[in-house]
Amino acid sequence: MEQRAFSRLAVSAAAALLAVTTACTGGTVQGRPGAAGLRDPYFPKAGNGGYQVDHYALDLDYDPADGQLQATAVITARAEQGLSSFNLDLSGLKVEGVSVQGEPARHNRTGNELTVRPAEDLKKGEVFRVEVDYGGKPMTIADRDGAKEGWILTEGGPAGGPSGSPSGGPSRGAVGVGEPVGSMAWFPGNHHPSDKATYDITLTVPNGYEAVSNGELRSRTDTGDGRTEFAWHSPEPMASYLATAVVGPYKVTTGKTASGVPVYNAVAPGEAAASAGALARLPEMMEWAGDRFGPYPFTTTGAIVLPQGSLTYALETQTRPVFSGAPVEEDLVVHELAHQWFGNSVSPKSWKDMWLNEGFATYAEWLWSEDRGGHTAEEYFQAFLTGDTDVDEEADSDWGGFPPAAPPGAEYISGYPVYYRGAMVLHRIRQEVGDAAFFALVRGWAADHRHGNASTADFTAYAQEETGHDLKKVWDVWLYGKGRPH
Repeated sequence: MEQRAFSRLAVSAAAALLAVTTACTGGTVQGRPGAAGLRDPYFPKAGNGGYQVDHYALDLDYDPADGQLQATAVITARAEQGLSSFNLDLSGLKVEGVSVQGEPARHNRTGNELTVRPAEDLKKGEVFRVEVDYGGKPMTIADRDGAKEGWILTEGGPAGGPSGSPSGGPSRGAVGVGEPVGSMAWFPGNHHPSDKATYDITLTVPNGYEAVSNGELRSRTDTGDGRTEFAWHSPEPMASYLATAVVGPYKVTTGKTASGVPVYNAVAPGEAAASAGALARLPEMMEWAGDRFGPYPFTTTGAIVLPQGSLTYALETQTRPVFSGAPVEEDLVVHELAHQWFGNSVSPKSWKDMWLNEGFATYAEWLWSEDRGGHTAEEYFQAFLTGDTDVDEEADSDWGGFPPAAPPGAEYISGYPVYYRGAMVLHRIRQEVGDAAFFALVRGWAADHRHGNASTADFTAYAQEETGHDLKKVWDVWLYGKGRPH
């Protein structure tokens, strides 16, 4: 009885609300809520529906002494439908205020979802501006595979270092890294690789600290209150998981490649000597990659070397890969640089397409060795077939455990098959079509999908069309087949 009475009241209230809404909008309801998630196969709540971001302007003021971040994110986006509300991904941190088109907007938090309700519905096609003021201590996020991402504290530097460091202790710093979903720990956004945008990231830190991010350093300004502001600009589209913010007492060196691309390296003091060899060859690696893969897709390059042990992995953050400790192995630098073409410029449509990132970057390592008189790509391929660890120490890994285009879960998107069997898929194509067609395919793929997104289906169709070969057996056995191919 009470339930039925409540239902009648609810229906009456809904009808009244619809009548008011219809009257206010000239007879049509303008907007509906945007989806809270893009239904990615492995991270269904990542990203948001109803809009695409054009630009992020992030103003981050960070205090290494207490780990507090005070920030404003200004997001410029385009509505893909009429929107009565939309979501942003944000983990932790306190939201202090939100505005849309300059007007205060109602908002609420549920888990990692920040739901924003503009004062007026947004129309389909409308370009709108969202401003979010927020702050607190950014958190570290644990991946499904146990790795850490998000905002991670680092150590390094002499005792009594830059102002703001803990009294009598080493200088504290931090790094923001995002693969796959850690970027929401330090800024709100549409955190899925299918929504790429340009970025301006401004970092304000105590004097004596360096603050490094993606793209070009536009300015470095002493604010007059014991702090320095670093303004970074990324003019090319970037997936949010590739954004980074690094704070610490880094040693910065600059230069240029032979083709004129500016190089900006930031190295933790304790890692400078061990990093020198590999980083000295970075310009050479860039020129080699340009010859193999086509013109470099960005306006600057370089590397960030964190204190040893800050992370358990290296990451291809756009234009400036992050290394945890000195990258003493050249192939690691080659791998992350190759990602600038494959993964960063040509980004995956979903996390299921990760082999298009990692397979290409791993194959780049094999090509670098081949072109420098080391083991050939064919020798690497055969070594993995036979488990010859003298050629590659990972050759006896479980590289055939699952199809690279179909990891069995989110915790496997960085598994051995994604990297090594992914590279073997590429070598099988090379075996089938020959060197001329294969390298034309690689360069064409990077050029035709430059600054875009692509799926596995996009690649298989493109490879067949561009090479003129029927590659169905390669796809059936190596890319999608179960069990270890032979």
